[in-house]
Amino acid sequence: LAQRDANWMGQIYQALGIKVGCVVHGLDDDERRVAYNCDVTCGTNNEFGFDYLRDNMKFSLETMVQRTQNFAIVDEVDSILIDEARTPLVISGPTEDSSEMYRKVDALISKLNDDDYEKDEKQRAVSLTDEGNEHMQAILTEAGLMTEGDLYDIQNVSLVHHVNQALRAHKLFTRDVDYIVKDNKVIIVDEFTGRMMDGRRYSEGLHQALEAKEKAEIQTENQTLASITFQNYFRLYNKLAGMTGTAMTEAGEFSEIYTLDVVEIPTHRPMVRQDRDDEVYRTAKEKYQAIITLIEECHKRGQPILVGTVSIEQSELIADMLKKHKVKHSVLNARYHEQEAAIVAQAGRHGGVTIATNMAGRGTDIQLGGNADMRVEQELAKIEDEAKHAREEERIRAEVESDRVKVLEAGGLYILGTERHESRRTDNQLRGRSGRQGDPGASTFLLSLEDDLMRIFGSERLDSMLQKLGLEEGEAITHPLVNKAIERAQAKVEARNFDIRKTLLRFDNVMNDQRKAIYEQRRDLMMATEVSETISDMRHEVIQCVVENCIPPDAYPEQWETDSLAEEVHRLLGLNLPVAEWAAEEGIADEEVLERILKAADEKVAQKEESYTPAVMRVAEKSLLLQILDQKWRDHLLSLDHMRQAVGLRAYAQKDPLREYQREAFNLFDRLLASVREAVTQMLMHVEIRVDAADLLARRQQEQQKKMQTQRSDPALAGVPRQQQQQIGDWEQATSLTRRTDPTERKADNPDTWGKVGRNEPCPCGSGKKFKQCHGKLNQGSAGETVH
Repeated sequence: LAQRDANWMGQIYQALGIKVGCVVHGLDDDERRVAYNCDVTCGTNNEFGFDYLRDNMKFSLETMVQRTQNFAIVDEVDSILIDEARTPLVISGPTEDSSEMYRKVDALISKLNDDDYEKDEKQRAVSLTDEGNEHMQAILTEAGLMTEGDLYDIQNVSLVHHVNQALRAHKLFTRDVDYIVKDNKVIIVDEFTGRMMDGRRYSEGLHQALEAKEKAEIQTENQTLASITFQNYFRLYNKLAGMTGTAMTEAGEFSEIYTLDVVEIPTHRPMVRQDRDDEVYRTAKEKYQAIITLIEECHKRGQPILVGTVSIEQSELIADMLKKHKVKHSVLNARYHEQEAAIVAQAGRHGGVTIATNMAGRGTDIQLGGNADMRVEQELAKIEDEAKHAREEERIRAEVESDRVKVLEAGGLYILGTERHESRRTDNQLRGRSGRQGDPGASTFLLSLEDDLMRIFGSERLDSMLQKLGLEEGEAITHPLVNKAIERAQAKVEARNFDIRKTLLRFDNVMNDQRKAIYEQRRDLMMATEVSETISDMRHEVIQCVVENCIPPDAYPEQWETDSLAEEVHRLLGLNLPVAEWAAEEGIADEEVLERILKAADEKVAQKEESYTPAVMRVAEKSLLLQILDQKWRDHLLSLDHMRQAVGLRAYAQKDPLREYQREAFNLFDRLLASVREAVTQMLMHVEIRVDAADLLARRQQEQQKKMQTQRSDPALAGVPRQQQQQIGDWEQATSLTRRTDPTERKADNPDTWGKVGRNEPCPCGSGKKFKQCHGKLNQGSAGETVH
């Protein structure tokens, strides 16, 4: 659809001198960069979101593809920002292989009894009962997977994870509904669009558990490398807008989450489609018989009918029944997605029967009588004779027009829903395929009390009502009150899903603040020509922390932990310093010890720089810093994932899980920054860089040339062309690589006046803290910028 819109609208845009690009799956980085640099870029939400995450894992600005997020117009906005907002975008990488454990645990799940677990279909959750825990423990012990202790002991955490995921795979996920198996692979089916999501995998080992269940090849479990929800991705844009035919039911959510108003635009022509009341049968068998009867009636009178189903399994069941009744039909589901355009194009032909999942619910225009252009393209592709091609095209267009007249006389396109969806919007989308542009049409839903929605939300009351009415087999109840009862059930589901999305957003906001801080820090580091000052600040702060830990405040030298200090200095800096001898000196103070260690570390760095050349050191520093930042961020995401899963249990201790998560996440972030500083310091102090001898000589010569050029330059940029001076000035302002400012000229409320502030100087904001503990806390490139 993104490609279609780029082609359709691109003609108008290009005529106005506006460049149009399109981002679709399969493009390389260079092609993506060209598309993003156009005035208008069309693409899918997944591609945009994943490109944003991938960009923030790159090591240079030149390799990034996206520009800044300015304006976004989202088509089918309710599908992307509401339905799919519940699922975060995740880029993951492989962890250690544990496929054998998934197979072993999977084989044991079948030994559980129905009483061993509890299933909550409303919450899509399953868990072992107390009896189930004991039974599972006995099964695992017998299989040799558990040797001692209780199932929930600390040493069995990994085993519990495998058991829980295998239980979910067997009891919550259904083949041909939630996923399909194709070419020995488990492929997710999108619950909202009915399309295959090839390449997307469930996280936290669930996909591996499904592969074990289906005896498919188990792929390596993945660890989160980067993630963001659609909610937070689209909120990065300065201006956000969208359009959809079904937004009014979610106007409150658009306003609360995205601060977007919803405006309803009247239809171009009056809508004449007849939306009939639902027909409710007691059993699924009766419902399917009624569906087949209705399809046959429409087919006989030549009225095209689109049969909407909620799953692949249901669409194929109806297709099999129609085969037995010898009714010609087409099936559109995730298995046949390649034929989607051809099936939809001909769904409006005289007497056409099309069975479809949600794939046909959005963005498809079913033309009455069929799509003439599509038929011409398919049927006349091999005809090269222009005269014959023109005659055949005229014949096809006449047939399509004749079919259109017959279809209009038969009542237009009939929409038959075989089950209500969780969301009223999805039902409205299906209905909206008929009665477009003032065409006639009709729609109805045939339901049974065995349908998922009816069974989970209040079918007992309706069942007792139908029994009192003395309904016979094959008879249905049709009444506006039934419609209202079903809509109330759907409203319950929508409210629950809204709560889930709000909770997801609140928790993700915590990570989002940290994500923005890290990504901003990363971008600053990539923009900087060198990061040696940042590295030096990190090294000094690490040394200061070590000294403060080993030398308590106001302690006598005899109380100093000199052995620990010497060990830490050796571990982190690779230096053997006589700390114990220093402590024995008369009148020695902790500040003097700190200065001596700082001096020794700085001298070692200077020696390395002399040995490898400054150019090599600058490259090594930047590369190592970015790699370590990425690695620590990945570990941090894993810690946040684990904490997110566990923090809900704190509600039992009368604590708010969200506040607990915020507090713990902040502490983890502080530890992340400290571990980055320590790892960078340790790595650069110990690393040995291998450089080719000839390359090293060439680099030394380049360095000497640079020094000569610098010596010929005036410190105040005298002799530099004005344009270049301006560029240097802009660059210095952007990265805050400015000269030191006179402290008397600094304004506390204007960081732009601070210039370069020393790490140990008082913070110019007037807080009384040192700069490194206040506005310089993150070792950022910008002097006056704080990221908490």
